[in-house]
Amino acid sequence: MNILFDLDGTLTDPFLGITNCIMYALTELGRPSSRAVDLRWCLGPPLKKSFLVLLDSDDNDLAEKALAKYRERFGTIGLFENELYPEIPQVLDELSRTGHKLFVATSKPWIYAEKIIEHFGLTTYFQKVYGSELDGTRSDKTALISHLLRQESIAPSNAVMIGDRRHDMIGAKENGIASIGVLWGYGTRDELAEFDADICISLPKDLAGAINKLAIKSMQPHL
Repeated sequence: MNILFDLDGTLTDPFLGITNCIMYALTELGRPSSRAVDLRWCLGPPLKKSFLVLLDSDDNDLAEKALAKYRERFGTIGLFENELYPEIPQVLDELSRTGHKLFVATSKPWIYAEKIIEHFGLTTYFQKVYGSELDGTRSDKTALISHLLRQESIAPSNAVMIGDRRHDMIGAKENGIASIGVLWGYGTRDELAEFDADICISLPKDLAGAINKLAIKSMQPHL
């Protein structure tokens, strides 16, 4: 099975880095800054869209300025204000040793995602890290997953997307692949169920069993 992992809220908890950088960007633009706890909703969606909401504006140029300020801090400090969720390295090791091919599929720019994966010593587990470009290309999860499937010549029936937010579930469904929603990140069970997660799990150690269950289901004849 080809397993596509979201990054933020699935492999790592980026709360501190992302919220600190958002607050930095807003302050640099002279805008009121929210408390970190009130910015939880920003973890998952493409950041430019979040800045439009935070700035209460439809001015794309202003959102781009905010994004540039965000990256000013994130590229050197924020990406390392991050921590692995418990058991993730052991789970990745188990999945790769049992023959699965693992990929990262994140809306975060790949140039940052690769550094984060390397920082946590996870590079050896993944075939490749896929993310957006700095100009926003493929920040939408549907486009990103489609690109990954084409580049790797992966049949949708032989892939599963693992993530914590609705964007992961939507991207999976629109590309015809299975999905597993994880409950240790920033989405709720209700959110993941509403957007058609095939399975929801509470702990990383449950991943292997969920993937095996989906693999067996995919081999059953459809009547």
